[in-house]
Amino acid sequence: MATPPKKPLRPLDVIARRHVTPNMIRVTLAAEWVKELPAGIEGAHCKIFLPSIDQSKTDFLQQLSEGPRPTVRTYTIRYIRPAVGEMDVDFVDHGDAGPASAWARKCMPGDVCGFAGPGPIKLKTYFADFYVVAADMSALPVAAATLEAMPKDAKGIAFLEVTGAEDRQDVNNPDGVELHWLIHPDPHQPATQSIKLIEALPKFEGSVQTCIAGESGMIKALRTEILSRRGIPKENAYISGYWKIGLVEDEHQEVKRAEAATA
Repeated sequence: MATPPKKPLRPLDVIARRHVTPNMIRVTLAAEWVKELPAGIEGAHCKIFLPSIDQSKTDFLQQLSEGPRPTVRTYTIRYIRPAVGEMDVDFVDHGDAGPASAWARKCMPGDVCGFAGPGPIKLKTYFADFYVVAADMSALPVAAATLEAMPKDAKGIAFLEVTGAEDRQDVNNPDGVELHWLIHPDPHQPATQSIKLIEALPKFEGSVQTCIAGESGMIKALRTEILSRRGIPKENAYISGYWKIGLVEDEHQEVKRAEAATA
């Protein structure tokens, strides 16, 4: 007998899908239970559970409730509209190589996926004199959501790395936060632009908060820069590796757990 999931996994219906940019797919998902979620949780992470190829909706819903656990990937709530029971989740288009990208490229209104979460938003309060934001394509949703949630008088700088110039998005960042789009055409190669630019920033004055996420190599270097060299308190710095070159998510999560255990 299959072991059911530890926590109930809730279904979501696909109601729309479109390419926001050539390499980013936005899937709009809906359910009555979404109306019970609070507004303002853009940027919170969640788990998206994916049906297998050609799996029927009935079979997938049964699997959600009874197990075994379907393929799962971690994503970010980009927008949520509790009043109408909808949320948007953005997927980087990697072609059909990965299960989440393949599903997002092909899903249609009426299709279904599973959901667990949401987790906490990354910056619960905004109090800094200066903000530092950095992200690659995988973390663009959390970076954009954070920028849009900042006070309108916020000051800071943001470096967002995208595959091509056409992948730049409209982000409603505060006027006082300089937004720089960086082109990194080959995500299979380590990204270094954000690292060099943040290392070159002048000494921070006053309190600082960060929202930095992306490939683990970039994150390791920026964690050293922000926490060790700059001395920003750990509680003020969200810095997280979302993936690692050469590893699928399950392997990357194992690496992160091992590193946390020895930290």
